[in-house]
Amino acid sequence: MSYKWLDWAKRIQSVSQAGLAFSKDKYDIERYKELQAVSAEIMAEHTNLETEKIIGLFDKESGYQTPKIDVRGGVFRKNKILLVHEKMDNKWSLPGGFCEVGLSPAENIIKEVKEEAGFDVNAARLLALLDMNKHPHPPQPYHYYKIFILCELAGGKAAAGLETKNVKFFREDNLPDLSLARNTEGQISMLFDFLKNPEKQTIVD
Repeated sequence: MSYKWLDWAKRIQSVSQAGLAFSKDKYDIERYKELQAVSAEIMAEHTNLETEKIIGLFDKESGYQTPKIDVRGGVFRKNKILLVHEKMDNKWSLPGGFCEVGLSPAENIIKEVKEEAGFDVNAARLLALLDMNKHPHPPQPYHYYKIFILCELAGGKAAAGLETKNVKFFREDNLPDLSLARNTEGQISMLFDFLKNPEKQTIVD
């Protein structure tokens, strides 16, 4: 799902971040900082975040800006899918999170499922690589790609982690209140489609 104002703000932020990373002229640096502030003001106007908080997020970034990678695990048991209850927004999501430097996508999702849900899994198959902007997620300050990986249960037991407070398997027709910043009902339905049709081709949008 595209928000034109968000696309513009992200592009302004990307230009300002690259300029701050590579410019040596003090006047250019001032101009790029002003662009960064304008981008933050646009985002603050249309979200619940304060301008200062958004600028704080931007200040942590450096170098040429590229999309961030989020990985989510599709774990099934008896035709039900594993979801975790997030502490941050009190809603449910597929286990997963940002990919960490030094770990492959498969290693990342194995780690995330263990930390958030308590289960040991094997990463079996890449199901989908999606652009967050093409799905009905709420507005975000960054551009994200989302990786969905089918995982096979290998051991462990349900156990909440530092960022989660409950772990449960759900039927497709009985999903809880979802954390839309992390996953949508359509994306979870997509995973159930792979369960029903194992030969379904990997989705890339």
